[in-house]
This record gives sequence, structure tokens and C-alpha cells, in this order.
Amino acid sequence: MAKTWSNWSGSLKFTPGKLMEPQNEDDLLSNVRLALENKKKIRVLGAGHSSSPLVVTKDVLLSLKHFTDVGNVNKEDSTAWIGTGLTVKEGGSKLLEHDLSFHNTGDVDIQCVSGAISTGTHGTGIKLKNLSSMLTGCRMICADGNVREFTEEKDGKDFFDALRVSMGSFGIMTSMKLRLLPAFKLERKEWCTHADNCMEHLDELIEQNRNFDFYWYPRNDLVKLRILNEPGRGSQELDYARLDEEKTGWAIDVLPKERDLKFDEMEYALPLHAGPECFMMIRNKMKAKFRQNVAWRVLYRTIQADDFYLSPCHGRDTVTISLHQNVGLPFMEFFREIEPVFRDFDGRPHWGKKHTLQSGEISSLYPRWNDFLELRKEMDPEEVFLNDHLKQQIFNI
Repeated sequence: MAKTWSNWSGSLKFTPGKLMEPQNEDDLLSNVRLALENKKKIRVLGAGHSSSPLVVTKDVLLSLKHFTDVGNVNKEDSTAWIGTGLTVKEGGSKLLEHDLSFHNTGDVDIQCVSGAISTGTHGTGIKLKNLSSMLTGCRMICADGNVREFTEEKDGKDFFDALRVSMGSFGIMTSMKLRLLPAFKLERKEWCTHADNCMEHLDELIEQNRNFDFYWYPRNDLVKLRILNEPGRGSQELDYARLDEEKTGWAIDVLPKERDLKFDEMEYALPLHAGPECFMMIRNKMKAKFRQNVAWRVLYRTIQADDFYLSPCHGRDTVTISLHQNVGLPFMEFFREIEPVFRDFDGRPHWGKKHTLQSGEISSLYPRWNDFLELRKEMDPEEVFLNDHLKQQIFNI
């Protein structure tokens, strides 16, 4: 029996029946076929940054940490194939050697690129889609135990719009073809100001800058404004804020930041127009009830709309608001108290973070929900790639 596995924050622990760490695709394929013969379920492990039970299984837990190659680089159309075991930092650094770059990253870079894609993870920037938008091809071990190669050109936009945010429920991707950008540099500026100043200037900050988000600190009611642009562009001076930090470099080096402190998180995606009112309600509720116990910040970001079936940004430009609490401190009472506020604004939960919604509540949030389930069943009729969380709480099948 495998050892107990724990996620990044330590809030999720379980013991799988078997932990596999194949060295290559042939090794993986033989192990998958053995699991299929023994009628075992398979879940793929990323970097463990997610805190929802997407990978919990009593059967086979699969690590692809050895799948780290970058190949078939095409600088003319800015595409490359990368292994699904690469973290954002590793993948971004390897792509930089080929003068290519992800269009965006999240706040941290320790996630696997494949995990970020499959859960709809994102950075910030109202003209930038989530990381799932990069996926345009993959090699995948399917439920019949065979390897197939899929591309958007060959298999169609609808298939990829379902695959892009599918939480590992279609098959096991061993490599991915990504749509990238030529390598570029960004200038990062971080400013401190009062929350009221931030909200007064929020629209212009979102519209004038490539990447913008803010952290709100509940105990002092201050915010950190984080602004990134190509050098010389966007907001250069803010007369209502104090400049605390400046850094210029390649995008992969300045978009994410290193994090020593670990935390648990709840995040919801809301229609863009609803963001300010929702934030103000959360701010008031936290100041009234949780200010003494929650010192961690609230993060406010924006993402461009997409049409991926289960993307939290499906069909609407989006604001995400994230709650955090330090590892080791109670968080669920706080999260549960704020969650109805998100729901009142038609919020959709991040697939990889804490939430309490059940399938009936979730399915009503996604216009292509039934289309996704039908295609998922075609790809995996025996439900090899599901666990109890996906089967019961999320998909209700």
C-alpha cells in the first residue's frame, strides 16, 4: 500500500491503494493497462497545490513528474509540445530557452501546467484568457488503454472546448501542444493605498494595464495594487498610492511570486460588473465578524471570457475573488460564511479550491453542462478516470 499523500497546504490527506511514478510513456501504458485489467480507478496527481479532493482515490494515484520534455517547438506559430509533469516555473523557464512564453501565469508558479489547464486556473488581465486557452493538442492514454493524439485542427473546437477544463476526467495526458507567445518582458510595480482609493480608481486600473490585481488586508483596510505592463506602457504614476516595489524581467520571472507561507483558499468567479459590489459586501462582513481571526488578504483579479464548457469564465468577462487563511488556522467557518455572498452574485467556484456546492447547484451555472457530460461519457464509459468527489458531488452520475 502507498504512503499517505498530502496536498501543499496539508488540509487534504489520504492513502491511495497504489502510487505510480512511471519513467516514460511505455512504462505508464503498461501500468495503466494493468490497472484497467484489475478494474481500478485512476487519478492523476499534479503538484498538489489544489485543495479540493480532485485526486483522492483508494485505487491508483498517478504521478507524471518524470514527463518534463519540451519538443516540437515551432517559433513561426509560437507553439510547442511540453510534458504534463512540468510545473509552471519549469515549463516557463524551458520555453524561454526557445524564446517562447506563456501568455500569463497565476499568482504562484508551483502548479503543474497540466493541472492549471484542467482546472481553469488563471492569472489576471481583462484581455487575457485563463491558462486552459493555451491547450491546442495532446497525447492521451484513453479509457481503452490506447494512446491517441488529439489536435484542435483534427478533432474540432467543440471537443477541445470540453477537454480544456475537464479535471482529468477524459484520460491521462502525457504531453500537451500549447499556443504560446514570443518571449516578452514585463515591468512589475506594486503600490500601497487605502481600499477606498482602490475602488474609486478600479475601472481605470483594470482597463489601462495588461495585468492588474489587488490584495486587500482586512486588519488595516489597505490594499496592495499589483500592476504589470510591457516596459513603458500602462499606469506609470499613481498619485493616490505609494510605490513599494519595482521589478523588470522576462514574464515567467516577474508574473508569479515565490510564497513561503502556505494557506487554504476559496475562490469564486463572478460576472465582471458584479465584482465591486460583491467585494464591498465581503469587506463589510469580514470587518464586522472575522477581522480578529483572519489576517490573510483577499485577492481580486480579472479574466477575459471564453467558451470552454466548464470554465468558470464561460460566456462572461470575469472577476475572481479569493479568500485565504494561514495553514493550521481554522478556515471553514469563515469560508462558509462568505460563500453565500458569492452565490448571490452568480458565482462559480474554482474547481481546485475549497467550496461546498453540490452537482445540482453547480450544473445550473454552466450552459454546456449536459454537453460536457455526454462527451465525457463517450471518452470514459466505464468511469475509469473518476473518483467519488467527481462522480457524486460534481457530476452526480
